[in-house]
Amino acid sequence: MQVASIDRRTTFERIVHAHQRGVWRYLRFIGCSRVEADDLTQETFLAAWKSDFEEINDAATAAYLRTVAKSRFLMMLRAKGRRPSETEFVDVDADWVQLVEHDDGWDERADALEDCLQIVQGKAREVIDLNYRVGLRYAEIGERMGMKPEGVRTLMKRVIAKLRECMQRKLEWPAE
Repeated sequence: MQVASIDRRTTFERIVHAHQRGVWRYLRFIGCSRVEADDLTQETFLAAWKSDFEEINDAATAAYLRTVAKSRFLMMLRAKGRRPSETEFVDVDADWVQLVEHDDGWDERADALEDCLQIVQGKAREVIDLNYRVGLRYAEIGERMGMKPEGVRTLMKRVIAKLRECMQRKLEWPAE
């Protein structure tokens, strides 16, 4: 019995080592802050450890862990009073797999975006945070900030354009 638990622990340690970064990145991709991704990554592996999970192969393990992570993320959102729409996360796994298969500098891009976001201040930053971190729609943001939805949309377009320019400079991308 003790040998089986040691083997299971060794296997699980290898799984954590192999997949922890991918789970964290996936959680950031679907909308978690760094702190939320840290917490939910731990919760994901704890849930997997407590389950009857059996490793088949790397791809199946990664898919299982993404499912658990997304479930934990949705539970967190509901606990905060946010009700994600039915369609909000429909294609997220397919998008993630395509992104990872074509990973040509994800970390570099994420770091550049993080740096560029530091220059966004005031109302523009609040709009970005309310839309991407909190998940509010333009009408809800406008109501909260005393703006019309069209004004929020215009501000978002301007901020996104500035972020794109900043990232182009940082990553030396060609202008579109």
